[in-house]
Amino acid sequence: MTDTLIILVSALAAALSFMAFALPMLNKTERKERYQSVIQKRRRDLFEQTKRDLDKKGTASMTAQESMATFFKAEQMLGKMGEKVRDQMLQAGIRSPSAPIKFIVASMVLPIFAVLLAMMFMSKSEDMSGGMKMFIMMGAAFAGYKLPALVIKNQIQKRTEEVNLRFPDALDLMLICVQGGIGLEQTVARIAEEMAEHSEVLAEELGILSAEMAMLNDRRQALQDFARRVGSGAAKSFATALIQAEQYGTSVSQAMRVMSDELRDMRMQEAERKAAALPPKLTVPMIAFFLPVLFIVILGPAVLEAMDSVSKAQ
Repeated sequence: MTDTLIILVSALAAALSFMAFALPMLNKTERKERYQSVIQKRRRDLFEQTKRDLDKKGTASMTAQESMATFFKAEQMLGKMGEKVRDQMLQAGIRSPSAPIKFIVASMVLPIFAVLLAMMFMSKSEDMSGGMKMFIMMGAAFAGYKLPALVIKNQIQKRTEEVNLRFPDALDLMLICVQGGIGLEQTVARIAEEMAEHSEVLAEELGILSAEMAMLNDRRQALQDFARRVGSGAAKSFATALIQAEQYGTSVSQAMRVMSDELRDMRMQEAERKAAALPPKLTVPMIAFFLPVLFIVILGPAVLEAMDSVSKAQ
């Protein structure tokens, strides 16, 4: 019985060791495959867009690309609000052409659904006043309206934090490649492949940038689209610096070197800011958890001795 148990435990340990070794490799493979699929899709979209621009005559039948164009036309009808929502979708990593329309529809439908749900629950309580019911319905409508924006904002924040965390390392690698004589398009494509194992978000954005720089004639437009997709942070500053370097004819490697130094300083300042904010954040947990335990440990024996003395005196 003991030998069988030892064999089973050894087999289980071997299986867990193999899984611990194989799962990271599989995860890296999945990240690279996703990166490649995103880049290939973007290249196909750019190719189809260029083909539609060259083919002025067109066809009478509506293809899948034409149906995508209808979504963009609908967004143009919405004006600046549609453009702002589309930028938010891109910053959140949602690249579907129909995503802005779905977001706007959800912002209009969810308040109605939330109000109906609140009315259903309030119908079971008869002692609730009319003012309280109106307040609850208004709160439900407001929550339903803000829910899609809150989800998108959370997604944007996560992607921005990941890009800002990994981009300084990517910029250092870009600087090495550019100083080695590699072109900017090839540099961005190479760094995107290298970053696929570490940051899926940054690899996708850099891969799309490399595809647009290769397919589009205007490099400045590709950099502007990259800055619009990342929204804010180090990547947007990088795109702005390259646009200015191309506009004024300055050295790209010099611009990258200055950006790399600035990002290191920004990263150090962010670390110092978090370190300075740590003591105030620890004050409340220390008061709530450490001090009561400390008082119990210090005063506990004295209280027990006092209680023991009182009981003996009685």
